Amino acid sequence: MWTVDPAKIVTAEQKAAEAKAAQLAAYKAAFDALLDAVARERQYDSRLTVPLYTASANPQWAMEAKAYIAWRDAALSYMIGQLAAVEAGETAPPSIEEFIAGIAPIGWPEAS
Repeated sequence: MWTVDPAKIVTAEQKAAEAKAAQLAAYKAAFDALLDAVARERQYDSRLTVPLYTASANPQWAMEAKAYIAWRDAALSYMIGQLAAVEAGETAPPSIEEFIAGIAPIGWPEAS
């Protein structure tokens, strides 16, 4: 006779939590990819290296790093706000494309 193993039962709540975690991971991965792509626009390695240039002796690199940090912070605020609105049920979850499209473009400083 077959018996149910309670440890293997997946509840609707668990499925919903797993789906939510997967969706958040997808948004974060797309966000990180955007940050990296924007950094590479100016030949930086990644989103992790641009901020290191704020103390650069090269004024252009220092200005670019500061502009990138300001843009990144604004983009992160947008992301947090969007995800909070979805969590609160105020808006439907956007597609990844819609989510990324809602982030304002960076304003790189002019070359000196």
